Amino acid sequence: MTQKRNIVVKIGSALLANQEMLTPRYGFLQRLLEDVANLRAQGNDVILCSSGSVALGLRIIGETPESAGISDKQAAAACGMPLLLNAYKQVGHEFGFEIAQVLLTLGDFEDHRRFLNTRNTVHRLLEANVMPIVNENDTITTEEIRVGDNDRLAAKVAQMVGATDLIILTGVDGLYDRNPDDPEAKFIPEVTEVAPFMAATKGKSTLGTGGMETKLQAANMAQEAGVTTWIAQGEVDRPLSTVLDGSRRATKVLPHPNPLSGWDSWIANRLQMAGSLVVAEAVADALAEGKRPIRRGDIISMDGDFTRGDVLHIYDSKGIERARGLSDFTSEELRVLTHNPDTEAEQLLGYKTRGEIVRSNNLVLLETRHLLWDAPETINEL
Repeated sequence: MTQKRNIVVKIGSALLANQEMLTPRYGFLQRLLEDVANLRAQGNDVILCSSGSVALGLRIIGETPESAGISDKQAAAACGMPLLLNAYKQVGHEFGFEIAQVLLTLGDFEDHRRFLNTRNTVHRLLEANVMPIVNENDTITTEEIRVGDNDRLAAKVAQMVGATDLIILTGVDGLYDRNPDDPEAKFIPEVTEVAPFMAATKGKSTLGTGGMETKLQAANMAQEAGVTTWIAQGEVDRPLSTVLDGSRRATKVLPHPNPLSGWDSWIANRLQMAGSLVVAEAVADALAEGKRPIRRGDIISMDGDFTRGDVLHIYDSKGIERARGLSDFTSEELRVLTHNPDTEAEQLLGYKTRGEIVRSNNLVLLETRHLLWDAPETINEL
């Protein structure tokens, strides 16, 4: 590998924690970080997105993966994070490099200013030759405000840092056209579009929060940013190098040849839905023909409580998602505007505004290559 790579690696809990004892698997960490050291010695940057803190902390608080609730998992994360980082630090020192912890929440990805601040921190660590280890801050997050799986978190990190490769290490050697336990399951070596394989990806591991479905969702997000994704078995010697040099089997998800810009990728690749709008079919078709803003008269219905600067999902009247865009108004302001269509926006809101709900330069049209989101069932008619 002569070309410098910027590599983001996602490691699942089942690889890091002994399933019965819920203790760190030092043998795996030795193999992983030895390979990381070799990649770094060749001039590559490596960022780890590591699960494991909850799994490692469950034993300390007397819980199991089956019995733990939300508060248990938050407490377990607080107990397990020092164990996880200490294990990484001990093994990292054996191979002569330092590590740093970067704890993130959903807001660090969905708020653009915090997104940029996080990116600057990660780049500064890489400049100092320190390997960032990224994880969701499970001690403070709840179901409503969490990313929920480190597969998509890793894809957002890959987008954030302009990675060349995203390697997702898991318990199987890649993607199959059905459950790999089925004797007739066929291995898929290369994927250009992930949508046809989504139906075969249900299920998750005992310790983890995501299965193959979230891995393909992550791969689709990485595709949009021009990142190559690899899904591979983690229980091997040189688990990263053997993927990148093609010496062992793994599923390769190809990046799109025309990736989105950084701004458009940030808008289009969401982790949660802040709010949504339904527009008339003619408006949706006009959006597809050429960028135009979305105005209050275009809106049939809306859903969600959102603030100015949140990304809204735009649906047509048939419930098909057509675009995503940055809202210029809060949900309360938008309700006032849409319920009083004949009154000037400035008179209603008390400040001067063009009245465009989503400006054309803050709107990203979705193509067939995107995984579309289902419309909310609770969407409110105006």
